[in-house]
Amino acid sequence: MSRLSRQKPGQVREPTIALINVVFLMLIFFMIAGTLAAPMDGDLNLVQTEALEGREPPDTLVVHADGRLSWRGEPVASVADFVAEQAERGQGQTLRIVPDRALPAKTLVRLSGEMRTAGAARVMVVTERALQ
Repeated sequence: MSRLSRQKPGQVREPTIALINVVFLMLIFFMIAGTLAAPMDGDLNLVQTEALEGREPPDTLVVHADGRLSWRGEPVASVADFVAEQAERGQGQTLRIVPDRALPAKTLVRLSGEMRTAGAARVMVVTERALQ
């Protein structure tokens, strides 16, 4: 006797295999469609925040704990040079800073002020979202 013949007349089978296939295909689609950001410096510890809108840091100015500046792994001489270089690329309106967790807040505020003074319309601080 087959499995279908044992079901009661009013009972309908749920298509669980079809549901699993759809979820699997969605997973594959989002893995392929997702973008990867360039890796950041290995000795960098991000600042933690909660409940903020997150964005990936494509081109950011990295500020290390000792105050060194780098962009895409290359050292940056000054904030004014960085802002001018970004303006030449057409990206000078919104600039992003990735500070090290151990960087003093006064230094971060000073650097963001220097970026605004040098011509940046908007300065965003990129942080790590705390998972709780």
